[in-house]
Amino acid sequence: MSELQQGSNVLFILLGAIMVFAMHAGFAFLEVGTVRHKNQVNALSKILTDFAVSTLAYFCIGYYLAYNTHFFSAADVLAEGQGYELVKFFFLLTFAAAIPAIISGGIAERARFYPQLAATAILVALVYPLFEGMIWNGNYGFQAWLENQFGHAFHDFAGSVVVHGVGGWLALGAVVMLGARRDRYGSRGTAHPPSSIPFLALGAWILCVGWFGFNVMSAQTVEGVSGLVALNSLMAMVGGIVMAVLVGKNDPGFLHNGPLAGLVAVCAGSDIMNPIGSLITGGVAGVLFVFLFEFVQNRLKIDDVLGVWPLHGICGAWGGIAAGIFGLESLGGLGGVSLMSQLIGTLAGVSFAGIAGFIVYGALAKTVGIRLSDEEEYDGADLTIHKIAASTEP
Repeated sequence: MSELQQGSNVLFILLGAIMVFAMHAGFAFLEVGTVRHKNQVNALSKILTDFAVSTLAYFCIGYYLAYNTHFFSAADVLAEGQGYELVKFFFLLTFAAAIPAIISGGIAERARFYPQLAATAILVALVYPLFEGMIWNGNYGFQAWLENQFGHAFHDFAGSVVVHGVGGWLALGAVVMLGARRDRYGSRGTAHPPSSIPFLALGAWILCVGWFGFNVMSAQTVEGVSGLVALNSLMAMVGGIVMAVLVGKNDPGFLHNGPLAGLVAVCAGSDIMNPIGSLITGGVAGVLFVFLFEFVQNRLKIDDVLGVWPLHGICGAWGGIAAGIFGLESLGGLGGVSLMSQLIGTLAGVSFAGIAGFIVYGALAKTVGIRLSDEEEYDGADLTIHKIAASTEP
């Protein structure tokens, strides 16, 4: 029976890893559908190559830094417990690799290829694992301090802050240090509508489906799985869609990012919220994304191409706080959460990531340079970097 249970856990978390791995196709097509045609090959190439670099960085350094576990042992040692620790690594790797996938959308159309791969290696090997280990493995005593001070540690079941918040705030530093696209602002500046709504929609659909692996399989064992997580994810997704449609005035770009905003926000408290609380959380996230995307683009003039800072950074932070509100027993949640711990943990995550983003991308900008030349940007990243266009004329 113990072998059967162990095998079930291996299969369970492996399926979760596969579902979250598939989400990276969603990241890719969301970006492909948003950027101009001359940058579509680059969007696809970045996501896949970033995943490979992330795997090496996390395997060699990042996973050990976060969990004090390495895989430099003989195969008979690694295969103990039917290889559960190996597929757990695969599952958590897919989370870590989401960091550069998130950033990719913000810096699209003007970033150099290899400097971004260098940033990926640094972020996944050193930066992300520091906060991941602090929250999910109790490193450095931060969680113990919160529990002593406020009765409960920071609760982030599936990564509203640990993954999305950190990724979004790292992206803010990258976008600011990179600068806007040459033709985006100024007297002759122009907005660039999505190049392909079907590809954008496909990316959103893939992400939505895979997200149920992202959230539900965060239990990491069959005995820990909860249908509440699935229903809460569904309700938050729907809340994000409805509110994005209403406040976004039927814009398909906002519509297809609405469910993603809701799902980002519900990650943290999906295991403890009431479904109605999840619906509200997702709805607020949908509104936040629409208004902040327009504010950042048009008022602050920060050229965040896919709006990854509002979507992941802000909605992720909202999700961390929302878990401390709608997770309370008095509001229908399961309890075991402190609003003060959620506020402090969220602030710690976004502060850490925001500072790290400016440091990493600032250092790369000063040393090797991180953006294409004006001529290369005009020609497009596809021809400049990959020497081929997404499609050829007949």
